[in-house]
Order: sequence, then C-alpha cells, then structure tokens
Amino acid sequence: MEPATPKPIDRTVFLLAVVTVLGVSVPLLLFGQSLGPAVTSLYDLVASRFGLLFQWAAIGSMMMLAWFAFGRYGRIRFGAQGDVPEFSTLSWVAMLFSSGVGGGLLYWAGVEWAFYYEDPPFGAAPRSLEAIRWATSYGLFHWGFTAWCIYALPTVAMCYSFYNRGIPYLRLSAAVLGGERSQGVLGRLIDLAFMLGLIGGAGTALALTTPMISASIAALSGLPRGTALDILAVGICVLLFGVTVYLGLEKGIKKLADLNLGLSLLFLAFVLVAGPTGFILAVGTESIGTMVSNVFRMISWTGRLEHASFVTDWTVFYWAWWIAFAPFVGIFVTRISKGRTFREVILAMCVFGSLGAWAFYIVLGNFALNLELSGALPVAEMIAEDSQGAIPAMLLTLPAGKLVLAVFAIVTIVYVATTYNSASYTLASAATRELHAGENPGRWHRLFWAVILGILPIGLMFTGGTKVVMSTTLLAALPLVVAGIFMCRTLIKWLREDHHET
Repeated sequence: MEPATPKPIDRTVFLLAVVTVLGVSVPLLLFGQSLGPAVTSLYDLVASRFGLLFQWAAIGSMMMLAWFAFGRYGRIRFGAQGDVPEFSTLSWVAMLFSSGVGGGLLYWAGVEWAFYYEDPPFGAAPRSLEAIRWATSYGLFHWGFTAWCIYALPTVAMCYSFYNRGIPYLRLSAAVLGGERSQGVLGRLIDLAFMLGLIGGAGTALALTTPMISASIAALSGLPRGTALDILAVGICVLLFGVTVYLGLEKGIKKLADLNLGLSLLFLAFVLVAGPTGFILAVGTESIGTMVSNVFRMISWTGRLEHASFVTDWTVFYWAWWIAFAPFVGIFVTRISKGRTFREVILAMCVFGSLGAWAFYIVLGNFALNLELSGALPVAEMIAEDSQGAIPAMLLTLPAGKLVLAVFAIVTIVYVATTYNSASYTLASAATRELHAGENPGRWHRLFWAVILGILPIGLMFTGGTKVVMSTTLLAALPLVVAGIFMCRTLIKWLREDHHET
C-alpha cells in the first residue's frame, strides 16, 4: 500500500548512510587503482583475525533455526491467528529466492568450480580427480543450507518483531533492541551498520555481475568491451529496478520475480537438454553426495594446520557476504510473509533457496566443466584471465548460441534488478521513521536508494580485481555478526515472555 502522505525519513540514519557511501565511492572513483592493494591487505587482515567468528556465526545460525523450526515455536504464525498470506506460495518463493541470490548466482555458478579446480581444498593436487570432486561440490556448500540459514535467522526475528510484537519499525535495530530502544543512538548505529553492510554486499554483487552483462552485450552486438559499456550495463540495471521500485511490490517486484522464475527454468532446461545431459546429471548427483558426506568437515575446516588460505579466501568471504545481505533479505521477506509460520518461512528459505541455487550450479557449472575436460574450450584458462568474459564464450558453444546468450543476459539483468529493487525498498524502509504492516516507504525514497546503489559498484570496478571487490563485503559484515548475537537473545526473550516461559 502506497502511503497517502509522504512518510517522514529518519534524517540521522539517512544522512549518515549517504555521506558514508559517497565517502567510500568517490575515493574509489578517483584513486581506484592505487587503493586496490590497500583494500586487499585489509581483507587478509580481517579474514585471518576474525574468520573463525564468521564460521561460528554460520554454525550458530543453523543450530538456532533447527530449534525454531522443529521445536515448540515452529507453528507460531506471523500476525494474528486468522491472518492469511498476502501472496501465493509460488510468487512468495520466487520473490524470496530472487531477493536472496541476484545476478551473483549466475556469475559464480558458471565459474566458481574453476577456482577450486586450479587451487583445491584439503591439499588435493590441482586439476586432479579429487580436485574435480571438490570443485563441483564446494559451490553447492557455499550456496546451500548454511547460506539460507544465515538469511532466515534475521527474517524470523524481524517477522516476529513487526507482526507479533507490533513494533512499527521495519529495521534491524527493532529486532535487536526492541521498539523504543531502537530509536536511540545505539539503534541508529545498528541501522547504519546494516545499511552499509547491504550497500557493500550489493555493490560487490553488482560489481561482479555488471562486467558479465557488458561482456554478453559486447558478444551479441560487436561493441568493444570497456568501462563505458560496464557503466552502461549498470545504468540499464539501475533504470530497470528504479522503474519496478516505483511501481511497488505487487505491480513491480512480484511480477518481475514471477517472470524471471519462468525464464530461469526455461534457460536451465535448454542448457541441460542441448548440453551434455548425461554428464551434467551424473556429476551433479556425485557432487551432492560429496557435499552431504563431507558437510561437517567443510563447515568446520579452518585450514590452520595446513596453513591453507582456501577458507579465508572463499568460505569466510561467502559467510560474510550472506551476513551482509541477511538483514536486507530479512526485511524484504518480512514484508511479504505475513500469515506464514516460523516453520514455513525457515523451510521455504532453506529448502527452496538451496534447491534453486543448486540447479544453477549443477547445470551451468558442469556444462562449463565438460567443455574444459573434453577439450572443446579452455574454460579454466579463460576464467583465470577474464572470468566475466568466459561465460558468454561458453554459452556461444550451444546450438542457437546467440539466442541462448541473449536470454542469459536478460535473466541476469532481471535478477540484478529484482535483488536491487528489493534492496532499495529495504534501505528506504530502514531510513523511514515509522511503517505499519502493509505500508511501503515513499516512492521518491525508494528511487533515491535505487540510484545510490549504482554508485559503489562503479567505484569498485575502477579498483580492479575480484579480491578487491570481495573485500568490501567482509569489512561491511563484521559489525553485523555482533548485532546478530543480541538479535537472537531478544527474540528468545520475547518468545518466552509471550508464551509464558520462565
């Protein structure tokens, strides 16, 4: 529901977030190449000192959600007992999946295996059979249940705060501190940390995805690749998610998510059928088995004894990325989950979210691996040189390659748009003084954040290198780990009070 009168913004949070984004983005735009090594060094320092904190945060999220979903609180409904869901289950799942993955999934699904193939975990020899097994299973681990548990934890906390406790602030601070306390200095700092974490996480994803979109446009049109085309791709995404944000949840985000779900299924089905179907299905089956049989080893491995950097380079980065995005996904899924239960929200996010991500990894990743192993295309070498440009080259090997690549580009752009219009909606909610169930932030406010979200990725692209872009997420996520601990404490306290436990 669009507000009849403009909702007042929280000027303190709003101005601090804008100033911080500009303070980070402008130096990157002006001095990007020289700042890159310093940002990378900072990543290595934070990952080595605090990597274990991120790992335990992931483990703790899984344990907490298992208790919520299968314990006595699983049947508690968000809202009044008679409230019914606002959206159909299919549309609801499509929106929560799109908000949680974005275009980053299409980037990493096709290339992540190659990094592990060349530099595998657990001391495996590069390019060996053991390296292939880890390469095809580690992506499923990083994008599977652990990731969606990290997303689901703040979701249920904010759902309970908003619908059951009646706190009219769709913000992380309301779930951490409660109603009135969230309006103080500490609450403002928590919301600022969340907004910066979201902008950093979103900027990272867009900075990785945009060059892939521009490479696809270049391959289809013959235009030369370069900064100008990258900025054009950012502009296309910002324009699309600006329009859908303006239209709102029902007319904009919901319809876009429904459309992209259908396009994604058609795209994956075509790659599966036109590509090496038997190889994709067989290796996909093995990769699930490898992951399931080694999941406890994977989630607890630190690499300290082997002096291996794999965990800090990859697993810690992914857990930080999910943590940076988690409050955003939580706020957005809260807005669309009235009438659902604890168990419904947790299982839908963890099961359908994981299955959707695995489908992309199994189909795209194993299609690319087959090109490498069969000698049809030196994919691993191409990814090492230009990972974003390698993906269009892989898809062009399929029958009707240009048409497939065009569909892939559209799907990627729409996923980016769906995620970032959800993000701009969430940022506007966090910077609005008061929202009640069913209300939305002002349109101008949502459009403003849609534009702001496009600034940081352009700055990050000037720094050069995937590692530099990844560093932003790690740094942005660190304070959110601490906030998450207090959020869990507050939720448990509320549940015990409301359900007469001592």
